[in-house]
Amino acid sequence: MVQAKGDAVSLGTVAITGAAGTIGCVVREALRGEADRLILLDRVPLRREAENEDVHTVDLRDVAAVESALAGADRVLHLGGVPDEAPLPDLLEANVLGTHHVLEAARRTGIERVVLASSNRVTGFYPTEHLTGPQDPVRPDGLYGVSKAAVEALGQLYADKFALSVVCLRIGSFENLPTEPRHLATWLSPRDAIGFIRAALAAPASTRFVTTYAVSNNARRFWELPDPAELAYTPVDDAQLHAADIPMPDHPADPGAPQAGSYALPECTLKHLRP
Repeated sequence: MVQAKGDAVSLGTVAITGAAGTIGCVVREALRGEADRLILLDRVPLRREAENEDVHTVDLRDVAAVESALAGADRVLHLGGVPDEAPLPDLLEANVLGTHHVLEAARRTGIERVVLASSNRVTGFYPTEHLTGPQDPVRPDGLYGVSKAAVEALGQLYADKFALSVVCLRIGSFENLPTEPRHLATWLSPRDAIGFIRAALAAPASTRFVTTYAVSNNARRFWELPDPAELAYTPVDDAQLHAADIPMPDHPADPGAPQAGSYALPECTLKHLRP
């Protein structure tokens, strides 16, 4: 349960799946001093780095192992899964079935909040001129986007049917610094990523289901920032401050080009389909 500790807020016991991943490592370090306990899951072995950490080597496809590892958690940050375009069977198994197992564990063990890592790529075929919000129908740019749309649908189902509290974060381009033209719109800085995740974990208990884009406050962004009434975090970083260091910063010039950039090209998916 989230409790005030002076000016700080304790998040109780937080479980993080995919804790060895790029975002998982950053969040693990950031939350170590805010959570009473961290339960860290990944399919690769993890080393315990603090007294309040418990580590588990878990394959998310193993429903019993997932439920056992998550026992005692107050809230879960679900980052685990295949993070990019891949054959659909692999994405369904790791992303969709793995998410189902996490949500089932939450339902069965009484976990208060599940934060699901979705992706901006569930709407990658909207044009860059369109300010896209979570109310827009999904337009996946590939099979990975399809799997994340299914992840969001599972979250909605568990919120509606089982009254689980679920927050879906459509994560932008998580990088230390923006390095390519698309990042000027899509960059999610580590500082803002932590801010979004902290706010999602600590959202009021009355929160039932929320989907929002997790993106820095980029002047060129083409995604809506969250309604403060739904998620109390306003991002602070802007990729535009790094534009001078990026080659061809005004590419693409076509306002009708897909927001996904190269991810929307047929070649991105064709290599994962049967010949």
